[in-house]
Amino acid sequence: MTAPAGPVRTRFCPSPTGTVHVGVMRAALYNWAYARHTGGQFVVRIEDTDPARNTLESERHLLDCLRWLGLNWDEGPEIGGPHGPYRQSERSDVYRDVVARLLESGHAYESFSTPEEVNARRAAAGQDPKLGYDNADRTTTDAQRAAFLAEGREAVVRLRMPDADLTWHDHVRGEVRFAAAAVPDFVLVRGNGTPLYTLVNPVDDALMGITDVLRGEDLLSSTPRQLALYAALTDIGVASGTPRFGHLPLVMGEGNKKLSKRDPQSNFDVYRDRGFLPEGLVNYLALLGWSIAEDRDVFSPEEMAAAFDVDSVNANAARFDLKKAEAINATHLRALPVDEFISRVAPYLAGAGLVADPPTAEQAATLQAIAPLAQERMIVLSDAVGLLGFLFTEDVEIDPAAADKQLGAGAGEVLDAASAALEALPEWTTPAIETALKEALVEGLGRKPRQAFGPVRVAVSGRTVSPPLYESMELLGRELTLARLDAARGIATG
Repeated sequence: MTAPAGPVRTRFCPSPTGTVHVGVMRAALYNWAYARHTGGQFVVRIEDTDPARNTLESERHLLDCLRWLGLNWDEGPEIGGPHGPYRQSERSDVYRDVVARLLESGHAYESFSTPEEVNARRAAAGQDPKLGYDNADRTTTDAQRAAFLAEGREAVVRLRMPDADLTWHDHVRGEVRFAAAAVPDFVLVRGNGTPLYTLVNPVDDALMGITDVLRGEDLLSSTPRQLALYAALTDIGVASGTPRFGHLPLVMGEGNKKLSKRDPQSNFDVYRDRGFLPEGLVNYLALLGWSIAEDRDVFSPEEMAAAFDVDSVNANAARFDLKKAEAINATHLRALPVDEFISRVAPYLAGAGLVADPPTAEQAATLQAIAPLAQERMIVLSDAVGLLGFLFTEDVEIDPAAADKQLGAGAGEVLDAASAALEALPEWTTPAIETALKEALVEGLGRKPRQAFGPVRVAVSGRTVSPPLYESMELLGRELTLARLDAARGIATG
């Protein structure tokens, strides 16, 4: 089978039905990357022919997710193109015309058999009714058709499947073969005239010049139908060849089960809301079936596009590993220039009411000072709320678990000694604070560093984990620091 000529054209054709699945976005990413790698085009098309499930709100959200990831499209909704419209709900006339041509050419035919009649024929032939439709209506005469119509029957339209084996070279799986007669003549149009996915998807791909179809392996069994339809579409002049197919590995969840849409880990919004960076999530999604090199896991979207080869995608299922996704995102977060980090983290702090939007000059100065230190301790942008919140409030709320761990027996003595040492400091700088506390707590009280500074850290930040202690205390200022030590002393023991 011959692929359409010209540059590579890939497509992403989701159905806008609620939450966006990470596996769906992985498929979009691979299609985008392959188009960019080859200098081709990436087309977005909306499959919205089910009004009961598809909503405009879901479509807008889905397109926004693509934009957020940086998966810009060359043709599709909101930007148009020479092959529009790009919503299936707006292409009904196209499908009716193609079906009429398929019927006229004999590649498709009307089928009046009811499921009960098919089952009865199978049973009479000693066959399992589960085999489904038996292609019996291929030979319906004009007289029989007229009689069926007189009875008020509705006909579905079926494609006449070829009698030869159907084979193709899959980008991911190599040679794939389906035996002749393994797939019965399938329905293109319902009895009420509604076209099905089995028709509209290949027709749109053909008319939009799609050269490569990269999709999930769960659709592998439908590919023989598409190959047969493409052959028919090519024969009647609708298609110029059959696209190359690549069936991507499934994304698995816990227990090596397919990552269900009901699984919270499958919801793309969770990662965006938590503050994953687009480049961090692109990086991890890319690894769900592909790698840039054996010894390298971290790369930019641009590096991925430059290196991506769909023929090197692994056919084995990929497991979604949240810990690895977080580790990769943290690496990207640490690599951000300070100003870029601040611009990305500020909305999370503003959303929590900790800073103004935009931050005031004083808040911006604090962020500028703490950002390089905070980046080393964060995984996602939303971590800044808990990690840095203490720098932007008058009073700090001490985490009960942190209090239990660090403000127990002996903590009062540490806090008293820390307060006395800090009150006497002639200058409030990071080196002076560090020297004073080490002399008072480690040398003076004979405490080990963890015992000495743990209570102080909890008193100042409310948490057992914070940016570097001495720098944080300098930013807080003497007055707030001493007030917090005093407040913590009120709940500490010993």
